[in-house]
Amino acid sequence: MGSVENQKPVIVMLMLQFLYSAVTLFTRATFVHGMSPRVFVVYRQGLAFLLIAPIAFLRKGTSGCSLGLKNFGLIFLISLIGITINQNIYFEGLYLSSSSIASAMGNILPAITFLMAYSLGLERVNFKSVRSIAKIFGTIVCVTGAISMVLLKGPKLLNMEFNPRHMLFSKGGETWLLGCFLIFTSNFCWSLWLILQVPVSKSYPDHICLTAWMCLFGSMQSGVVSFFLEKDLDAWKINSPLQLGCLLFTAAAGATSFFAQAWCIERRGPLFSAMFNPLNTVIVTFLATTFVHEEMYLGSLIGAIAVIFGLYVVLWGKAQDQVEIDAEKKPEEAKKCNSASCIDESVEKTSYAIDLEEPLLSNKE
Repeated sequence: MGSVENQKPVIVMLMLQFLYSAVTLFTRATFVHGMSPRVFVVYRQGLAFLLIAPIAFLRKGTSGCSLGLKNFGLIFLISLIGITINQNIYFEGLYLSSSSIASAMGNILPAITFLMAYSLGLERVNFKSVRSIAKIFGTIVCVTGAISMVLLKGPKLLNMEFNPRHMLFSKGGETWLLGCFLIFTSNFCWSLWLILQVPVSKSYPDHICLTAWMCLFGSMQSGVVSFFLEKDLDAWKINSPLQLGCLLFTAAAGATSFFAQAWCIERRGPLFSAMFNPLNTVIVTFLATTFVHEEMYLGSLIGAIAVIFGLYVVLWGKAQDQVEIDAEKKPEEAKKCNSASCIDESVEKTSYAIDLEEPLLSNKE
């Protein structure tokens, strides 16, 4: 029974990778069939809010999810970075490149987060330590692999005619490089969002209400952006059951993945969760090339392998850091336990002495 309980986080993370892969493929299919990525973000976040808000309300009530001025500013900021900017440029990049590229380039997220955390003083680096060198080396390999995916195309492993319809900056021609650049930029936004979660979670620890507010702010902010960028009112129409189904599915998947991810991180930590990212790349690449017939280049495949290798090197370095932190905590905990046990023993001995000195029947009048 205990072994089954220990394997639950593994099973949940495996299911999440298939869920993420399905979201990526269905989303791109929706874009190819004519839906604007910017309108998609507005509808998706709005539907996610409608799904999460009742749960938050039933748990806390309206007063439990209220915001002060400070929390309002923090949540508005992370919504702007993590949803409005990040998702708009990510989905635009997904549409202009491919599902496989978008999934593979997401593996450089730990490396980018490491660089940003080190720049902000949140990550320790000792150049004489093997684990620190491993993190630096893995970061370099990740970034090099991502650049190779963009620049070193090589021969096509699968041919497909690509004709984008909705483009943010370009009206025609080659859009592969632009799509990769947008996805790469979205990873920076997501890394910054992850770092900002630390002060936000301390200030507003209710994650369900926090998610509801982020979805609401993200939908409103994205609506303002789309209002200025989408001049065609027909872009706001949902023209097919595929588009409607994809919106409902991705909104529900976003809400579900939040709870599942938080549950796994609570039990195994963020490092455990990040180790499953390359599996998403493998699943998306296989499904996209097999069923969607997306084009795949040899250079992209080599770059993806380099990104995955670099990712695991970085994660190994992070795992060694955690081992050292745990080792440093054990002596302190042992001292606390020893001091506590000494106090308990002294109290126990004192109580025994009192019991022995106190007569069974006192001569109280």
